[in-house]
Amino acid sequence: MSRTLIAVSRIVFCILLMTTTPTAASQVIIPSPAHLDKREGLLLIDSSFTVRVNGYTEPRLSSAVERLIARMGDETGIVFYKDQTPENTPTLEIRCARSSSAVPTLGEDESYTLDVTPTLARLESATPYGILRGLETFWQLLFPGPAGFAIPALHIEDSPRFPWRGLLMDVCRHWMPMEVVKRNLDAMAAVKLNVLHWHLSEDQGFRVESNRHPELHRQGSDGKYFTQKEVRQIVAYAADRGIRVVPEFDMPGHTTSWLVGYPGLASAPGPYSIERSWGIFDPTMDPTREETYGFIDGFIEEMATLFPDPYFHIGGDEVNGHQWNDNPDIVSFKHRRGMNDNHDLQAYFNKRLEAILAKHGKRMVGWDEILHPDLPPDIVVQSWRGQNSLAVAARNGYHGILSYGYYLDHMLPASFHYGIDPLGEEAATLDSVSMQRVLGGEACMWSEFVNSANVDSRIWPRVAAIAERLWSPPAVRDTNDMYRRLAVLSSRLEWLGLTHRTGRHMMLERLAGYSDVRPLEILTSILEPVKFYQRPVTRKYTSRTPLNRLVDATLPESRSAREFALSVDSLLLNPDNTRLAARVKTNLQLWHETCSRVRPLVSQSHLLREIDTLITDVQALTVAGLEALDVIGKKPVPDQHHRKEWQQILEHAARPHAELLIMIVEPVRRIVETAVQ
Repeated sequence: MSRTLIAVSRIVFCILLMTTTPTAASQVIIPSPAHLDKREGLLLIDSSFTVRVNGYTEPRLSSAVERLIARMGDETGIVFYKDQTPENTPTLEIRCARSSSAVPTLGEDESYTLDVTPTLARLESATPYGILRGLETFWQLLFPGPAGFAIPALHIEDSPRFPWRGLLMDVCRHWMPMEVVKRNLDAMAAVKLNVLHWHLSEDQGFRVESNRHPELHRQGSDGKYFTQKEVRQIVAYAADRGIRVVPEFDMPGHTTSWLVGYPGLASAPGPYSIERSWGIFDPTMDPTREETYGFIDGFIEEMATLFPDPYFHIGGDEVNGHQWNDNPDIVSFKHRRGMNDNHDLQAYFNKRLEAILAKHGKRMVGWDEILHPDLPPDIVVQSWRGQNSLAVAARNGYHGILSYGYYLDHMLPASFHYGIDPLGEEAATLDSVSMQRVLGGEACMWSEFVNSANVDSRIWPRVAAIAERLWSPPAVRDTNDMYRRLAVLSSRLEWLGLTHRTGRHMMLERLAGYSDVRPLEILTSILEPVKFYQRPVTRKYTSRTPLNRLVDATLPESRSAREFALSVDSLLLNPDNTRLAARVKTNLQLWHETCSRVRPLVSQSHLLREIDTLITDVQALTVAGLEALDVIGKKPVPDQHHRKEWQQILEHAARPHAELLIMIVEPVRRIVETAVQ
């Protein structure tokens, strides 16, 4: 089954590129290069393809070349052989000027130039990191042309806009095993993201083995954690792809999993147990006891040997202060030291924590809440509050990265994320020095409602739009072109082993009881999950709630609904266009008929019973759209009964159904509104 789907997806990918002219093939790159000049001709890729590294070389470059050749072999079906004749001219010549750090650090030179002619491709960079980025560009340029697979002739000069371009992966609320992290690292490298922000402790789980404090993982993980050997493997795997790994161990809040094994760290007596639900919880470390800092000191000393990156994320967010307010000793401590509130107490904790981190060669990263005048300017503030908060921090001398607008779990479209800039309008209020303190941004994949089966579909391909915002010049803003390139990239990512499309198919098969899954695929193509934090409002969720419903298999963004809306808008501007009218009508008819085919599945699957009213609303909505289409341009105008009926259908269809949204409501509404004018 899955092999068949992969084959179909790859056929679609080839069609996408085969219908692209050789000149346009150079415009499928995402992130878009800083500078690209198109040239005439094609560099054909056949079994004689070879790569040679001149100048500085190292095992990391050799591994990158091997990955490129293997990936190209998979995509093209061509068997490539190693060049046994060094005197021959290679197809791709790589020239690296010098070495760089074995483990990537902030501010590495990632610039490169790529020249492609009909006879030779030449990739040059000062450092291995630039070569790694250029190889990903070269891979994205490969397309099946009229004369065979080829790379278009061009000249590229490329470098990133921001040095910090990250993805946060939460492996705590729902466990994500090693293979999930690795395949996402491969995809991150493909779009030139360079930081894995690894969220490793939460109220719901502590996910790293600790030899010094073994009860952390023994009692706080349900047996699901990364051994120290596995952590080192992930760090090395990431470094091989030019990606830093920044660990996050949340404190003083979000620490329930710490306190299960070590209740003495808490601000209130235990015992504690792993939290199974979602939200902000009371358990908080006691910042007034010296034993707390001794414990943290030993823990950070141990973790510093696992994570070589100089930055260490301490979380620091969402401390509700209930335990602090209820503990007389802590209240007295605040009073004796002249602290005004719990923010001052947390600043005291963070100041002590920052000194411990510095002792072990680490710099503090934390969420907005850590910002306080008592902390040194070399900390990094990660802002979920927005560009203004980031700008305030920058003006006050602090470095920062933006995550506001980049929360992938909000289920917002790629176009929304694409429109969020780390500097934004606030750039006009910053001087050049302050502007340099804005280091970039990170997309965030919190895992309340994802697991290893559907996490890829929640990250990809939307995060590539964020990757472009962080890499490419700010003038690159054509949303339609971004979506065109995103569609091509989405297909290519399957060659890296991502399951963002195949996983959905398998989940739908489970829902269909292994009947024909195509009706469900068509139906879900016009649906999206509810947005922001609407899901926990509708029902009680825990970490043990199965994520096996239709909402869990539905993609965050409906390409079919977006394209349908574009067709409707074009038709309403050109009502005499019979081709557009036929396209809109055909879509509505297809979705109407699909509902009839889904109904038998609903009757046989307990997991689908909740979408019965959704099907009814989709059918009514499509009928209303078809009726309104027939009215447009004709007289008489629909009577009051029809108007009221259509309005009721639209209002009912706009409501969430089984935590799903029908995404064709608004374009149908525009059809109806035009019909009743």
